[in-house]
Amino acid sequence: MAVYAFAFIAFALDLARRSAQVGAGNAVGVDGSVTVNERVLEKVGAGAAGAGAEAAESASVATTPARAGFFSRGGNSVSGGSSDGGSTTKRSLSLRLGVAFTLIGFLLEATADVLRGIAAARVPWANMYEFSMTGTVLIVGVFLIVITRVDLRFLGTFITGLVLILLGISTVNYYVGVSPLPPALQSAWLVIHVFVASLGTAFFALGFALSAIQLVQYRRESIVAGAKFWRLKFMASLPDSTRLENLAYRVNIVGFVFWTFTLIAGAVWAERAWGRYWGWDTKEVWTFIIWVIYAGYIHARATRGWRGSRSAVLAIIGFAAVLFNFGIVNVFFHGLHSYSGL
Repeated sequence: MAVYAFAFIAFALDLARRSAQVGAGNAVGVDGSVTVNERVLEKVGAGAAGAGAEAAESASVATTPARAGFFSRGGNSVSGGSSDGGSTTKRSLSLRLGVAFTLIGFLLEATADVLRGIAAARVPWANMYEFSMTGTVLIVGVFLIVITRVDLRFLGTFITGLVLILLGISTVNYYVGVSPLPPALQSAWLVIHVFVASLGTAFFALGFALSAIQLVQYRRESIVAGAKFWRLKFMASLPDSTRLENLAYRVNIVGFVFWTFTLIAGAVWAERAWGRYWGWDTKEVWTFIIWVIYAGYIHARATRGWRGSRSAVLAIIGFAAVLFNFGIVNVFFHGLHSYSGL
Protein backbone atom coordinates (compact mmCIF):
# COMPACT_ATOMS: atom_id res chain seq x y z
CA MET A 1 0.00 0.00 0.00
CA ALA A 2 2.89 2.37 0.70
CA VAL A 3 4.32 1.76 -2.78
CA TYR A 4 0.90 2.25 -4.37
CA ALA A 5 0.60 5.50 -2.39
CA PHE A 6 3.88 6.71 -3.94
CA ALA A 7 2.49 5.79 -7.36
CA PHE A 8 -0.71 7.69 -6.64
CA ILE A 9 1.26 10.80 -5.66
CA ALA A 10 3.43 10.57 -8.78
CA PHE A 11 0.40 10.23 -11.07
CA ALA A 12 -1.30 13.15 -9.28
CA LEU A 13 1.81 15.29 -9.79
CA ASP A 14 1.67 14.45 -13.49
CA LEU A 15 -1.93 15.71 -13.69
CA ALA A 16 -0.88 18.90 -11.91
CA ARG A 17 1.98 19.33 -14.37
CA ARG A 18 -0.40 18.86 -17.29
CA SER A 19 -2.67 21.58 -15.91
CA ALA A 20 0.27 23.97 -15.59
CA GLN A 21 1.51 23.25 -19.11
CA VAL A 22 -1.93 23.58 -20.70
CA GLY A 23 -2.41 26.85 -18.82
CA ALA A 24 0.88 28.08 -20.26
CA GLY A 25 -0.32 27.30 -23.80
CA ASN A 26 1.86 24.21 -24.37
CA ALA A 27 0.48 21.01 -25.86
CA VAL A 28 0.61 18.01 -23.54
CA GLY A 29 0.32 14.52 -25.01
CA VAL A 30 -1.46 11.59 -23.38
CA ASP A 31 1.96 9.98 -22.91
CA GLY A 32 3.04 12.89 -20.72
CA SER A 33 5.28 14.57 -23.30
CA VAL A 34 5.22 18.36 -23.49
CA THR A 35 5.60 20.18 -26.79
CA VAL A 36 6.87 23.72 -26.26
CA ASN A 37 5.90 26.70 -28.46
CA GLU A 38 2.81 24.98 -29.93
CA ARG A 39 -0.27 26.94 -30.82
CA VAL A 40 -1.79 28.65 -27.79
CA LEU A 41 -5.31 27.68 -26.80
CA GLU A 42 -7.96 29.82 -28.45
CA LYS A 43 -10.26 31.59 -26.03
CA VAL A 44 -13.76 30.27 -26.29
CA GLY A 45 -16.46 32.91 -26.48
CA ALA A 46 -19.37 32.78 -24.10
CA GLY A 47 -21.77 31.81 -26.86
CA ALA A 48 -19.47 29.46 -28.81
CA ALA A 49 -19.95 26.32 -26.76
CA GLY A 50 -20.12 24.06 -29.80
CA ALA A 51 -17.58 24.84 -32.50
CA GLY A 52 -15.47 26.93 -30.13
CA ALA A 53 -15.04 24.07 -27.65
CA GLU A 54 -14.08 21.73 -30.48
CA ALA A 55 -11.49 24.21 -31.77
CA ALA A 56 -10.03 24.66 -28.29
CA GLU A 57 -9.80 20.90 -27.91
CA SER A 58 -7.99 20.59 -31.24
CA ALA A 59 -5.58 23.39 -30.38
CA SER A 60 -4.80 22.04 -26.92
CA VAL A 61 -4.09 18.54 -28.11
CA ALA A 62 -2.08 19.89 -31.07
CA THR A 63 -1.32 17.61 -34.00
CA THR A 64 -2.47 14.06 -33.27
CA PRO A 65 -0.91 11.17 -35.21
CA ALA A 66 -3.06 8.53 -36.82
CA ARG A 67 -4.75 6.44 -34.16
CA ALA A 68 -4.58 2.69 -34.45
CA GLY A 69 -6.95 0.11 -33.01
CA PHE A 70 -7.39 -0.83 -29.38
CA PHE A 71 -4.98 -3.73 -29.49
CA SER A 72 -2.33 -2.03 -31.62
CA ARG A 73 1.10 -1.79 -30.06
CA GLY A 74 2.59 1.50 -28.98
CA GLY A 75 1.49 4.52 -27.01
CA ASN A 76 0.56 6.62 -30.05
CA SER A 77 -2.78 4.90 -30.44
CA VAL A 78 -4.18 7.39 -27.96
CA SER A 79 -1.38 9.87 -27.87
CA GLY A 80 -1.96 13.55 -28.23
CA GLY A 81 1.67 14.51 -28.67
CA SER A 82 2.84 16.66 -31.53
CA SER A 83 4.37 15.28 -34.67
CA ASP A 84 6.13 18.52 -35.48
CA GLY A 85 9.72 17.66 -36.13
CA GLY A 86 10.93 21.10 -35.07
CA SER A 87 9.36 20.96 -31.62
CA THR A 88 11.24 20.09 -28.48
CA THR A 89 9.62 17.55 -26.19
CA LYS A 90 10.36 16.33 -22.71
CA ARG A 91 8.95 13.30 -21.01
CA SER A 92 7.16 13.48 -17.69
CA LEU A 93 9.38 12.14 -14.89
CA SER A 94 6.39 11.93 -12.55
CA LEU A 95 4.49 9.75 -15.04
CA ARG A 96 7.43 7.38 -15.44
CA LEU A 97 7.82 7.18 -11.65
CA GLY A 98 4.10 6.48 -11.29
CA VAL A 99 4.28 3.52 -13.67
CA ALA A 100 7.47 2.25 -11.99
CA PHE A 101 5.96 2.40 -8.48
CA THR A 102 2.78 0.74 -9.76
CA LEU A 103 4.82 -2.12 -11.22
CA ILE A 104 6.80 -2.54 -7.99
CA GLY A 105 3.60 -2.49 -5.94
CA PHE A 106 2.04 -5.07 -8.26
CA LEU A 107 5.02 -7.42 -7.88
CA LEU A 108 4.99 -7.07 -4.09
CA GLU A 109 1.26 -7.66 -3.83
CA ALA A 110 1.35 -10.59 -6.26
CA THR A 111 4.10 -12.15 -4.14
CA ALA A 112 2.02 -11.68 -0.99
CA ASP A 113 -0.98 -13.24 -2.74
CA VAL A 114 1.03 -16.27 -3.83
CA LEU A 115 2.50 -16.71 -0.33
CA ARG A 116 -1.00 -16.58 1.15
CA GLY A 117 -1.99 -19.39 -1.20
CA ILE A 118 1.07 -21.42 -0.24
CA ALA A 119 0.29 -20.93 3.46
CA ALA A 120 -3.30 -22.08 2.93
CA ALA A 121 -2.32 -24.88 0.50
CA ARG A 122 -5.06 -23.74 -1.90
CA VAL A 123 -5.95 -20.84 -4.18
CA PRO A 124 -5.87 -17.49 -2.34
CA TRP A 125 -9.43 -16.33 -2.91
CA ALA A 126 -11.64 -18.32 -0.53
CA ASN A 127 -12.74 -15.40 1.72
CA MET A 128 -13.20 -11.64 1.52
CA TYR A 129 -9.65 -10.76 2.55
CA GLU A 130 -8.10 -13.09 -0.02
CA PHE A 131 -10.56 -12.08 -2.72
CA SER A 132 -9.77 -8.41 -2.06
CA MET A 133 -6.06 -9.08 -2.47
CA THR A 134 -6.45 -11.17 -5.61
CA GLY A 135 -8.97 -8.75 -7.13
CA THR A 136 -6.75 -5.70 -6.66
CA VAL A 137 -3.75 -7.60 -8.02
CA LEU A 138 -5.75 -8.32 -11.17
CA ILE A 139 -6.97 -4.70 -11.48
CA VAL A 140 -3.39 -3.43 -11.40
CA GLY A 141 -2.19 -6.27 -13.63
CA VAL A 142 -4.83 -5.55 -16.29
CA PHE A 143 -3.95 -1.85 -16.15
CA LEU A 144 -0.23 -2.58 -16.62
CA ILE A 145 -0.92 -4.93 -19.54
CA VAL A 146 -3.33 -2.57 -21.29
CA ILE A 147 -0.94 0.41 -21.14
CA THR A 148 1.56 -1.63 -23.16
CA ARG A 149 -0.99 -1.67 -25.98
CA VAL A 150 -2.82 1.64 -25.52
CA ASP A 151 -1.44 4.61 -23.61
CA LEU A 152 -3.89 4.91 -20.71
CA ARG A 153 -1.34 5.97 -18.12
CA PHE A 154 -3.43 9.06 -17.39
CA LEU A 155 -5.75 6.64 -15.52
CA GLY A 156 -2.99 5.89 -13.02
CA THR A 157 -4.36 8.20 -10.32
CA PHE A 158 -7.77 6.52 -10.43
CA ILE A 159 -6.46 2.95 -10.57
CA THR A 160 -3.94 3.31 -7.74
CA GLY A 161 -6.42 5.34 -5.68
CA LEU A 162 -9.13 2.69 -6.08
CA VAL A 163 -6.70 -0.10 -5.17
CA LEU A 164 -5.52 1.80 -2.09
CA ILE A 165 -9.11 2.21 -0.88
CA LEU A 166 -10.00 -1.45 -1.47
CA LEU A 167 -6.83 -2.72 0.20
CA GLY A 168 -7.33 -0.39 3.15
CA ILE A 169 -10.91 -1.57 3.69
CA SER A 170 -9.93 -5.24 3.37
CA THR A 171 -6.97 -4.92 5.73
CA VAL A 172 -8.99 -3.14 8.43
CA ASN A 173 -12.31 -4.98 8.13
CA TYR A 174 -11.83 -8.28 6.30
CA TYR A 175 -8.59 -9.79 7.55
CA VAL A 176 -8.88 -13.39 8.79
CA GLY A 177 -6.27 -16.06 9.36
CA VAL A 178 -5.78 -19.04 7.11
CA SER A 179 -8.61 -21.55 7.49
CA PRO A 180 -9.68 -24.77 5.72
CA LEU A 181 -12.23 -24.63 2.91
CA PRO A 182 -15.91 -25.37 3.59
CA PRO A 183 -17.10 -28.55 1.82
CA ALA A 184 -19.02 -26.62 -0.87
CA LEU A 185 -15.84 -24.77 -1.89
CA GLN A 186 -13.74 -27.89 -2.24
CA SER A 187 -14.09 -27.98 -6.01
CA ALA A 188 -12.09 -27.17 -9.10
CA TRP A 189 -14.79 -24.62 -9.91
CA LEU A 190 -13.43 -22.44 -7.09
CA VAL A 191 -10.29 -21.96 -9.18
CA ILE A 192 -12.16 -21.22 -12.39
CA HIS A 193 -15.32 -19.41 -11.31
CA VAL A 194 -13.88 -16.94 -8.80
CA PHE A 195 -10.75 -16.18 -10.81
CA VAL A 196 -12.73 -15.37 -13.96
CA ALA A 197 -15.13 -13.22 -11.89
CA SER A 198 -12.13 -11.31 -10.49
CA LEU A 199 -10.74 -10.85 -14.00
CA GLY A 200 -14.06 -9.52 -15.25
CA THR A 201 -14.17 -7.10 -12.31
CA ALA A 202 -10.70 -5.82 -13.23
CA PHE A 203 -11.82 -4.94 -16.77
CA PHE A 204 -15.01 -3.35 -15.44
CA ALA A 205 -12.88 -1.17 -13.12
CA LEU A 206 -10.84 0.06 -16.08
CA GLY A 207 -14.00 0.69 -18.08
CA PHE A 208 -15.47 2.60 -15.13
CA ALA A 209 -12.43 4.86 -14.97
CA LEU A 210 -12.67 5.62 -18.69
CA SER A 211 -16.42 6.27 -18.47
CA ALA A 212 -16.03 8.63 -15.50
CA ILE A 213 -13.37 10.66 -17.33
CA GLN A 214 -15.52 10.56 -20.47
CA LEU A 215 -18.39 12.21 -18.59
CA VAL A 216 -16.14 15.02 -17.40
CA GLN A 217 -14.61 15.43 -20.85
CA TYR A 218 -18.03 15.46 -22.52
CA ARG A 219 -19.20 18.10 -20.08
CA ARG A 220 -16.06 20.12 -20.69
CA GLU A 221 -16.52 20.00 -24.46
CA SER A 222 -20.18 20.99 -24.43
CA ILE A 223 -20.50 23.49 -21.62
CA VAL A 224 -20.51 27.24 -22.21
CA ALA A 225 -17.12 28.81 -21.51
CA GLY A 226 -16.85 30.50 -18.16
CA ALA A 227 -18.14 27.70 -15.91
CA LYS A 228 -14.89 27.35 -14.02
CA PHE A 229 -15.92 24.24 -12.05
CA TRP A 230 -15.75 22.12 -15.21
CA ARG A 231 -12.70 23.76 -16.71
CA LEU A 232 -10.16 21.20 -15.52
CA LYS A 233 -7.09 22.20 -17.47
CA PHE A 234 -5.42 18.79 -17.55
CA MET A 235 -8.47 17.40 -19.40
CA ALA A 236 -7.26 19.24 -22.51
CA SER A 237 -4.30 16.83 -22.65
CA LEU A 238 -6.52 13.72 -22.62
CA PRO A 239 -8.35 12.08 -25.54
CA ASP A 240 -11.71 13.55 -26.52
CA SER A 241 -14.95 12.11 -25.15
CA THR A 242 -15.63 10.04 -28.28
CA ARG A 243 -12.26 8.30 -28.05
CA LEU A 244 -12.71 7.69 -24.32
CA GLU A 245 -16.17 6.25 -24.95
CA ASN A 246 -14.87 3.86 -27.62
CA LEU A 247 -12.08 2.65 -25.31
CA ALA A 248 -14.51 2.17 -22.40
CA TYR A 249 -16.87 0.22 -24.66
CA ARG A 250 -14.13 -2.17 -25.80
CA VAL A 251 -12.82 -2.73 -22.27
CA ASN A 252 -16.32 -3.33 -20.90
CA ILE A 253 -17.04 -5.85 -23.66
CA VAL A 254 -14.04 -7.90 -22.52
CA GLY A 255 -15.27 -7.69 -18.92
CA PHE A 256 -18.77 -8.70 -20.04
CA VAL A 257 -17.42 -11.83 -21.73
CA PHE A 258 -15.68 -12.88 -18.52
CA TRP A 259 -18.77 -12.07 -16.46
CA THR A 260 -20.97 -14.14 -18.77
CA PHE A 261 -18.67 -17.10 -18.23
CA THR A 262 -18.81 -16.39 -14.48
CA LEU A 263 -22.60 -16.60 -14.51
CA ILE A 264 -22.60 -19.87 -16.47
CA ALA A 265 -19.82 -21.45 -14.42
CA GLY A 266 -21.57 -20.46 -11.20
CA ALA A 267 -24.75 -22.24 -12.33
CA VAL A 268 -22.80 -25.39 -13.22
CA TRP A 269 -21.02 -25.30 -9.86
CA ALA A 270 -24.33 -24.77 -8.02
CA GLU A 271 -25.75 -27.88 -9.64
CA ARG A 272 -22.69 -29.87 -8.54
CA ALA A 273 -22.77 -28.52 -4.97
CA TRP A 274 -26.49 -28.08 -4.20
CA GLY A 275 -28.28 -30.08 -6.89
CA ARG A 276 -29.82 -27.12 -8.76
CA TYR A 277 -28.57 -24.65 -11.34
CA TRP A 278 -30.42 -21.63 -10.00
CA GLY A 279 -32.01 -20.94 -6.63
CA TRP A 280 -32.49 -17.16 -6.49
CA ASP A 281 -29.90 -16.83 -3.78
CA THR A 282 -28.94 -13.17 -3.12
CA LYS A 283 -25.49 -13.59 -4.65
CA GLU A 284 -26.91 -15.30 -7.73
CA VAL A 285 -29.47 -12.54 -8.19
CA TRP A 286 -26.89 -9.73 -7.99
CA THR A 287 -24.53 -11.53 -10.34
CA PHE A 288 -27.40 -11.69 -12.83
CA ILE A 289 -28.31 -8.01 -12.22
CA ILE A 290 -24.75 -6.99 -13.08
CA TRP A 291 -24.90 -9.08 -16.24
CA VAL A 292 -28.21 -7.46 -17.26
CA ILE A 293 -26.87 -3.93 -16.70
CA TYR A 294 -23.80 -4.48 -18.86
CA ALA A 295 -25.82 -6.39 -21.48
CA GLY A 296 -28.18 -3.41 -21.64
CA TYR A 297 -25.20 -1.05 -21.91
CA ILE A 298 -23.70 -2.97 -24.84
CA HIS A 299 -27.06 -3.46 -26.58
CA ALA A 300 -28.21 0.14 -26.17
CA ARG A 301 -24.95 1.53 -27.48
CA ALA A 302 -24.73 -0.88 -30.41
CA THR A 303 -28.37 -0.85 -31.60
CA ARG A 304 -30.12 2.17 -30.10
CA GLY A 305 -27.41 4.73 -30.61
CA TRP A 306 -26.90 5.47 -26.93
CA ARG A 307 -23.70 7.48 -27.13
CA GLY A 308 -22.09 10.16 -25.04
CA SER A 309 -23.16 10.66 -21.45
CA ARG A 310 -25.95 8.06 -21.46
CA SER A 311 -23.63 5.15 -22.23
CA ALA A 312 -21.11 6.42 -19.65
CA VAL A 313 -23.79 6.59 -16.96
CA LEU A 314 -24.86 3.00 -17.70
CA ALA A 315 -21.26 1.79 -17.40
CA ILE A 316 -20.85 3.63 -14.09
CA ILE A 317 -24.09 2.12 -12.75
CA GLY A 318 -22.80 -1.31 -13.76
CA PHE A 319 -19.58 -0.93 -11.80
CA ALA A 320 -21.50 0.48 -8.82
CA ALA A 321 -23.49 -2.76 -8.86
CA VAL A 322 -20.22 -4.72 -8.94
CA LEU A 323 -18.97 -2.85 -5.85
CA PHE A 324 -22.32 -3.39 -4.11
CA ASN A 325 -22.13 -7.10 -4.90
CA PHE A 326 -18.59 -7.25 -3.55
CA GLY A 327 -18.79 -5.03 -0.46
CA ILE A 328 -22.42 -5.31 0.67
CA VAL A 329 -23.92 -8.58 -0.56
CA ASN A 330 -20.89 -10.65 0.44
CA VAL A 331 -20.81 -9.22 3.96
CA PHE A 332 -24.36 -8.29 5.03
CA PHE A 333 -26.58 -10.73 3.11
CA HIS A 334 -26.70 -14.29 4.34
CA GLY A 335 -27.32 -17.23 2.08
CA LEU A 336 -25.65 -20.19 0.43
CA HIS A 337 -22.82 -17.90 -0.75
CA SER A 338 -21.88 -16.61 2.71
CA TYR A 339 -18.17 -17.39 2.51
CA SER A 340 -16.74 -14.04 3.57
CA GLY A 341 -14.89 -15.70 6.47
CA LEU A 342 -15.92 -12.89 8.85
